[in-house]
Amino acid sequence: MTDSRRLVDKLWSYCDVLRDDGVGVIEYTEQLTYLLFIKMAHERANRRLAPEQILPEKYSWQRLLDAKGMDLEVAYTTMLVGLAAEPGVIGTIFRKAQNRIQDPAKLQRLVHDLIGKEHWSSTGTDIKGDAYEQLLARGASDKGSGAGQYFTPRALIHAIVDVVRPTAADRVVDPACGTGGFLLVAHENASAGAESMTPKQRDHLRDTFAYGFELVDSTARLASMNLLLHGMGASNGDALIDVRDALVADPGQRWSVVLSNPPFGRKSSLTMVGADGREVREDREIERQDFAATTSNKQLNFVQHIMTILDTNGRAAVVLPDNVLFEGGAGETIRRKLLTDFDLHTVLRLPTGIFYAQGVKANVLFFDKKVARPGEPWTDRLWVYDLRTNKHFTLKQNPLRRADLDDFVTAYAPGNREARAESERWKSFTYEEIVARDKANLDITWLKDDSLEDLDNLPSPDVIAREIVDDLTAALAEFEAVATGLEAQLRE
Repeated sequence: MTDSRRLVDKLWSYCDVLRDDGVGVIEYTEQLTYLLFIKMAHERANRRLAPEQILPEKYSWQRLLDAKGMDLEVAYTTMLVGLAAEPGVIGTIFRKAQNRIQDPAKLQRLVHDLIGKEHWSSTGTDIKGDAYEQLLARGASDKGSGAGQYFTPRALIHAIVDVVRPTAADRVVDPACGTGGFLLVAHENASAGAESMTPKQRDHLRDTFAYGFELVDSTARLASMNLLLHGMGASNGDALIDVRDALVADPGQRWSVVLSNPPFGRKSSLTMVGADGREVREDREIERQDFAATTSNKQLNFVQHIMTILDTNGRAAVVLPDNVLFEGGAGETIRRKLLTDFDLHTVLRLPTGIFYAQGVKANVLFFDKKVARPGEPWTDRLWVYDLRTNKHFTLKQNPLRRADLDDFVTAYAPGNREARAESERWKSFTYEEIVARDKANLDITWLKDDSLEDLDNLPSPDVIAREIVDDLTAALAEFEAVATGLEAQLRE
């Protein structure tokens, strides 16, 4: 058994014990995050070579070791409150931190045995980072935790990064970073051959290569810790995760690579006002003149946001549900802008059964940002890879593996897209063919779906029900777009 697997099994075994006290998977992982950070800071402060004092003495691990029973609970709670007020990545990790472990005896076992007896810094970041990543994956697979919504299949992330190919010269951002999966894999890819890089390049990879935005406090701290355990950022440096809603405003910065899987919820909790002047009223109002269309659809707004923050000649890969490909109104406006102002060169149709949210139909859109040239579209040819038709995956019995994406990665021809050649699942369509389709619909299929004729091979009832709900929701959005258009005509 690998060291990381041993650590995960050891830590996970205690999760079941804490569930009896009402501590869920996410809460348990949070508590591990807090304690791991304090323990690693203690190890760095006491190492023989180049000791480093990351935390003030009053927040040292030794204080937890010296306390017992109720005194330990008080010391831990006091420590969390103080660390939340610290600047940089420390403040991000401990933002709004609370002690969820109410039984002092169980807290003592966690401090003294499960974490205290391991040396978390001795073997570098790889093993400990891998252990933490596996722990997050375990949490995501736990249906009751709700953590799955933040977790993108790692096989898919690796394939996306393999074709986008971020390097040490890039700056990568994920505007909905969850636990940081895209940023980790991009960093791993760009760090290949780091031993031959200049000190400046290595500093960039550690401190300024990756950046993420995350709305949920608990998820942001998991991402911050995940990055730190994998050698990204410095424990006494600036936070690489910005805890806020990325859609609220143009951050002003531009990145050469955007990799993201925005949340699948349709409604925005904000009032969006775009360049078209229309308002979509929700809880509070924001104005984005950089948005071409006004909509409450979160995915469409994330597409527009990414179109803004992507630097000229930058490249993006975004996981998006099917409605983004065919929805009318704002959806059509955004697709046409994407086709003309950007080079939308690839769509990967994803199979069902690979996300923790059942029945989700999603795609990956790959596009590059170009210098504006009015009147002449940048998209010349759109390539579509169908990994959905007649493909059946499940999270446990038949999970998606990186090898399942080998054919797509090869067909993509990341080294020379001019060398692409069509195959059974890989077809190309000209710009003229795309824009001639009703509403510039990008939901393109050509393969015969065998499951429609094979009644023994139908999806499970919950998946079918979810697909029906999604279809009805998309239809309602279409009616809403038509009604809004008619209302606008009547006002004129």
